[in-house]
Amino acid sequence: MELDNIEKLLEKYFEATTTVAEEEILRTYFLSDDVASHLEQYSQMFRYFSNAKEERYTKPVALKTRTTIYKWASVAAVVVFMLGFYFTSTVHTSPEDLEEVYTAQEIAAAQEAFALLAMNFNKGTEQLYHLEEFEKSTNKFLIKE
Repeated sequence: MELDNIEKLLEKYFEATTTVAEEEILRTYFLSDDVASHLEQYSQMFRYFSNAKEERYTKPVALKTRTTIYKWASVAAVVVFMLGFYFTSTVHTSPEDLEEVYTAQEIAAAQEAFALLAMNFNKGTEQLYHLEEFEKSTNKFLIKE
């Protein structure tokens, strides 16, 4: 009966459905001297697991620290990068400069395009309002408040 129970537990163990208590039963069975001959191959595995559980790494781990020159070099690189970014950033053009660059006809065409874009955005927001109202009315029927 015990051998049948061990075989069932072994099947559960390989399916990864055993509990900790069942694994402990398997561990004690396979670490004992009276293991069935057809299950002896698994006793080596459980012996390895119990030995590996007890192993500890005892050598000291040497952690290499960066020298201070690398730390200061990275700080200096960040400072140089930020200063370069600050001084090379593009200056925003003022409206007077735009009038010098573009003709009045080009500016009027851009304003007309922006007005058309705004009108289309307003149509889209109208559709969203209808969708919101539809959602409210369907929720009234679906969710009884």
